[in-house]
Amino acid sequence: MELHASGEDYLEAILIIEEKQGAARSVDVAEHLGVSKPSVSRAVSLLKEGGFLRSEGNFLYLTDEGRQVAEKIYERHCFFKRRLMVAGVDERTADKEACLLEHSLSDDSFEKLKKSAT
Repeated sequence: MELHASGEDYLEAILIIEEKQGAARSVDVAEHLGVSKPSVSRAVSLLKEGGFLRSEGNFLYLTDEGRQVAEKIYERHCFFKRRLMVAGVDERTADKEACLLEHSLSDDSFEKLKKSAT
């Protein structure tokens, strides 16, 4: 299954919520992303079908593949947010723009950017 930016955002949100709270629920994801519960329900269904997510009761868990994608996207987000803030962009804007940038580059280009930043 090919993931789009929105699917990657859901996986990233679940990763962040898991790190903060130990486990994620659909309501937590909706709040984190500022979307409706039906939107989360639809996304969760698609991500489960794709093998990126599983659920037990009200809780959502990343599969190994889902965690790999989420960690990759979150690494990119943090990298771009830091770089933008170093360049003088305010934190709120840097966070929003990092969210856009994290989906835009190939793995190869991102690796080259990381190497050039050190």
